[in-house]
Amino acid sequence: MKQKQSLWRAADFRNLWLSHSVSLVGTHISVLAFPLVALVILGASATEVSMLAAVEFLPSLLLGLPAGAWVERLPRKAVLVVSDLARAVAMAAVPVAYAFDVLTLGLLFVVAFIIGLGTLFFDVAQQSYLPALVQEEELADGNAKLEGSRSVAQLAGPGVGGFLVQIFAAPVAIAVDSLTYVASAVMVWRIRGNSAPPEPIEQMGLRKEVAAGLRFVFTHPLVRPLALCALAADLAFAAVLALQVPYAAQTLDLSSGVIGLALGIGSAGGLLGAVICGPVAERIGSGRTVVLSIVVFSAGAAMLPLATGAIGFTAGLFVVYLGVVVFNVLQVTICQKATPAHLLSRMYATLRFVSWGSVPLGAALGGLLITPLGLRGVLWAAAAVCALSVVPALFSPVRGLRDEPGASEDDTDADAAETESIA
Repeated sequence: MKQKQSLWRAADFRNLWLSHSVSLVGTHISVLAFPLVALVILGASATEVSMLAAVEFLPSLLLGLPAGAWVERLPRKAVLVVSDLARAVAMAAVPVAYAFDVLTLGLLFVVAFIIGLGTLFFDVAQQSYLPALVQEEELADGNAKLEGSRSVAQLAGPGVGGFLVQIFAAPVAIAVDSLTYVASAVMVWRIRGNSAPPEPIEQMGLRKEVAAGLRFVFTHPLVRPLALCALAADLAFAAVLALQVPYAAQTLDLSSGVIGLALGIGSAGGLLGAVICGPVAERIGSGRTVVLSIVVFSAGAAMLPLATGAIGFTAGLFVVYLGVVVFNVLQVTICQKATPAHLLSRMYATLRFVSWGSVPLGAALGGLLITPLGLRGVLWAAAAVCALSVVPALFSPVRGLRDEPGASEDDTDADAAETESIA
């Protein structure tokens, strides 16, 4: 039997992974620094910080569906590079404005929107590019490595961000984030694999292509329930992510350095999730592992409002990230393998629209509920929504799935027939 080659020896995947990793480290530096700029320098309220987080995810709601069709028409490497450079310029505007004493909350909202727009196109292009760079049987390993680097970034980024904020200032940390996007663009440019979009079954207008992607996601027996699980979970976690820094700073009375350390250590749960995801899925099946992962991150979400200090806050984040990463790896892998190549970008963009499109709604709703419920009460409400996200997986074929499926020829032919019938 031919020995399986490690993906670390594949130059194209390695460059994609490096690009993904270095930009994520910068992003998670700003997870702490960006709200602290608003809170400390500009005197923003917790509600305004929540709205700032909502704006970053607004492009997924406004443009999430057509983004997939647009990416399918463009060279994916070019989309990745332009997305990185656009985010680098947007982030650089914050320290520059601060240096010239013209930094405003309005500028932060504009920057957040541009960052969200660049991230939308980057993620859609990356997820549809990955299957072109690795073999089908390597997809789960590739997704686990990408999620693992996300967890490492979540582990290192907030700690570095907390250090930079405490020693220098939050705008300095954001300047570092800008440089990581430039480095990411360089790594992407070094990829030599084919980045041309796959040939579509039939040339159609934008509306018909978007409709075909929607039809595929919401009629597929595995993709649909996974999309609904992600919708509920992301709606809840939007409020958690938007309010975790104000909650830690104002309710738990933690310093910026301790908050950064808590966010970093808590994120190590995601690194553990990336490591154990494959072995657990092989042992008990992909479907049961998906259900178990939802139970785990829901338990972590309930631990956060129970926290009374740094240890409880950190432990809750650790459990959340453990479950979330396992879910993310399996969700993406199952959906990639179940989707014909020509629909990958539209499938992923539709998933982004459904799940990440709920993020601005969840973040905004979380901010509006602060007055009647308080920060701790909002986190309890988020934990309840997380628990409900297990329902679509429990009552679908996902629960009994043993291995990730493949996109069969029948699936492709059926999709072709459906596309032709769209009015």
